[in-house]
Amino acid sequence: MNRLALTGVLAFGAAAAAAAEKPTQFWNLTSQTVVSLRLSHAGSGEYGDNVAAGDADGVDHDERVRIVGLPSGQYDLELKFKGGRVCFVRHVEIVTGKVFSVEDKALTACSKA
Repeated sequence: MNRLALTGVLAFGAAAAAAAEKPTQFWNLTSQTVVSLRLSHAGSGEYGDNVAAGDADGVDHDERVRIVGLPSGQYDLELKFKGGRVCFVRHVEIVTGKVFSVEDKALTACSKA
């Protein structure tokens, strides 16, 4: 019986560790290629570096990119697209180890850079 309990605990621990190591991912569901994705804590207006820089040719439609070291929380997003268009998405809930996505209908305050 102890051996069965130990096996269960080890299996649970391995599953928890695997879940903790899952990367946060941005999934581009817009119709354009994202060349820069910068994040700001919701409402602060202080955008950080391009977190999608790991994809040298940009994040194409229906493509995902890993985001490393991002804590869970509410974020505002600044997206720059191939061709120079810049748009914002406000109050996106991002959970560490999960996928978050952006669609065209969520884009606001768009302008040509």
